[in-house]
Amino acid sequence: MIFREYYSLTFPMTAFTKSNGVEADKDQSIIHSGFTDASEFGFSPFSSGLENTKALQKAVDKGGTIIVSQPGTYKIASTIYIGSNTSLLFGNDVYLKKVDEQGPFTHVFLNKGALTKTYDQNIMVEGLHIIVNGIDKAMTEVFGLRGQIAFFYIKDLKIERFRCLDLEQSQFCIHVCTFEDIIINDVIIKGKKDGIHLGRGKRFTISNGVFQTFDDAIALNAHDYATSNPELGWIENGIIEKCWDLNAENTTGYFCRILAGAWIDWEEGMEVQHSDAVVSNGKIYRVQATPDGAIYKSTNRPAHESGSQIIDGINWGVVQDDITYTAGVRNVVFNTIFLEKPRTGFSIHFDNDRYSRSYYPGAEIPEQEQLMFQNINVKHSAPTPFLSVATPVNVISINNCSLNNNTIQFVGNRAMKDYLKTIVNIHGSIFSHDGTFDLLKNSVEGKEIFLQTSSNIALHDQFSARVLPGEGRIIVKSDLSGLVD
Repeated sequence: MIFREYYSLTFPMTAFTKSNGVEADKDQSIIHSGFTDASEFGFSPFSSGLENTKALQKAVDKGGTIIVSQPGTYKIASTIYIGSNTSLLFGNDVYLKKVDEQGPFTHVFLNKGALTKTYDQNIMVEGLHIIVNGIDKAMTEVFGLRGQIAFFYIKDLKIERFRCLDLEQSQFCIHVCTFEDIIINDVIIKGKKDGIHLGRGKRFTISNGVFQTFDDAIALNAHDYATSNPELGWIENGIIEKCWDLNAENTTGYFCRILAGAWIDWEEGMEVQHSDAVVSNGKIYRVQATPDGAIYKSTNRPAHESGSQIIDGINWGVVQDDITYTAGVRNVVFNTIFLEKPRTGFSIHFDNDRYSRSYYPGAEIPEQEQLMFQNINVKHSAPTPFLSVATPVNVISINNCSLNNNTIQFVGNRAMKDYLKTIVNIHGSIFSHDGTFDLLKNSVEGKEIFLQTSSNIALHDQFSARVLPGEGRIIVKSDLSGLVD
């Protein structure tokens, strides 16, 4: 636990007037030293969205600490761009409401470096409450970046005490890609699209989140649709903890989507579809087309330096200059999660449909690594998977979890021939199913799984676990009834 001490900057007025000869009204400038109140630039609950956008941008351009203290609903009609070394502090009962005064727009906040792929650093946003107000535009400035608040090329980011309760269908709420060292804490997000959507990056914490989203509450999409992340790579070394997935009448997606992918060097005559990626000319290019399932034959190499270009009827977009051939998630801990919504809790998978095929045939196998699930509490009783695995992953650890009728399933989607071996370790967990329970089911041909369980508890005498190897092989070392050697 970190303890901080706070000291007032207000000094006795007499000390300045008598000892230093400073006039009394200078006292207030000392109190606010290092802080900028956005109201000084005309940011007001009574101003138009365009006026407020200009005013807040002027304040933010000063850097340092920007405060919005006057309660009220502030209209915003366009994106505000945040630079390095800037903190935005919103007081209680302050709301930022998107309005259409010059057309719909995407981001409420976007870091300045996102436009040039230049890292910004040391940015904090605290107390922000966004009202989407139906203003929902998937993309504007950066292809594939679609957050209500978004950061692309960012280091040392903190988002604290964030609220958004009316997310629409096209935009994610918080979207961060190509990052180092981010903290997202104390959020409540409700609506129709992803709550927190991450692209490639390393070292992150997501904590104390309450989600009620139609789509994914959290998406760790190292690979993604071409329109849903601006760059590709690995998401690694993170913690997701103390989160709630609230029930809702309708749903799709998962509490957390964990998405991998891989691609190859461009080859003459290769067949590609929407969202396919290739390496060419020292860059990664992606097909930016209509998701209609159309297959294109590429006979001329993409080699343009930036933007998009149509070659052989294929719209190739430049994604990034640093080369990688795989994307996935590794070394991530999920801790103390409450799953109330009756849907698959965690999905480790590839896309393989008209929107995207994450794995291009013949590419290097993107084995995801060391995913740990601990203190996960399934609160619903629906027979939905706790964990669905559709990519190679080396180790899955499940510790101190509480499961009902929630199996672990391994599935294939014809993405590759070899899904490699997976070790599944289940320790100290509670099983409340009454009767025969399908603990682990496999439908991947040739899949090898080593399952080890220890120190677990079954709440009912009739509980009996079983595994279904399908056309694969499951090696079991277990303490559970039905699986005991």
